[in-house]
Amino acid sequence: MSMYRHLEAHPIAGALGAEIRGIDLSQPLSDEAFDEVQAALHEHLVIFFRDQHLTPEQHIHFSARFGDLLEVPFVRALEGYPTILPVMKGKAESKKRLFGGLWHTDMSYTQEPPLGSALYGRVIPPYGGDTMWANMYRAYESLSDRLKQILDGLNAVHSPARSYGAGGAVVNNGDPADKMDVRTDERATNEVIHPVVRVHPATGKKALYVNSTYTVRFEGMTQEESEPLLQFLYQHAGRPEFTCRFRWTPGSLALWDNRCTQHLAMNDYDGFDREMHRTTISGERPLAASARLQSL
Repeated sequence: MSMYRHLEAHPIAGALGAEIRGIDLSQPLSDEAFDEVQAALHEHLVIFFRDQHLTPEQHIHFSARFGDLLEVPFVRALEGYPTILPVMKGKAESKKRLFGGLWHTDMSYTQEPPLGSALYGRVIPPYGGDTMWANMYRAYESLSDRLKQILDGLNAVHSPARSYGAGGAVVNNGDPADKMDVRTDERATNEVIHPVVRVHPATGKKALYVNSTYTVRFEGMTQEESEPLLQFLYQHAGRPEFTCRFRWTPGSLALWDNRCTQHLAMNDYDGFDREMHRTTISGERPLAASARLQSL
């Protein structure tokens, strides 16, 4: 594990995840401190800061150190802050509906998926509502050499249709109790193509890049032909030994790398409110393993 001068990193699981101590995100970070935060993110894939007291402006300022911030389609932003997505579920809402309740990587349905996301806990239930992350480096590395060889040459189609299309999984459907304003429009049927195995631009490591929320099928194959292998990869990616689980407290912030992780929100706090604020950091078009080899 790396040594740091401006912070302490305490792993929370064997696969990924570390709590960062010694950093106050309400204050501007020096270049040296920011470099160490970025290094810790690359080392641990998701990092957590507790007991932070952030205004929306401070949340935005910290997130923007990593890159331009995105406005998230299909969901209404926080009033006055177009780059903050309020992720909310009220105690009166149906237990069946939860935003982010399946394994996914944020917005993989876009041509240039996000580099990362920063989620800040504002209202936390007394129990439940944890978030889990999975390490997609390990998911790839643990596959057989023959399957790696096959996947390295495949692309997959990603789309928001299952979530935000007609009758999508997270659409409000007019329930007046729903706190989030989730909408659909013509973009919900768009499809993009990404490599099944992407190379991280900073670490050079290969990561599995399919997820059960937005991946539809393999390029050049039907959904029926794709489904058996995709289902295996989805289940494989969520194996417990690849994961960590974070118990939220008010004022906690999680920063994760969408290029090498998946995550899901637990829906086990029926009868309580939960409100989180998320910023989303712009990324780049995924680089395929074959493209990496050609560039060397």
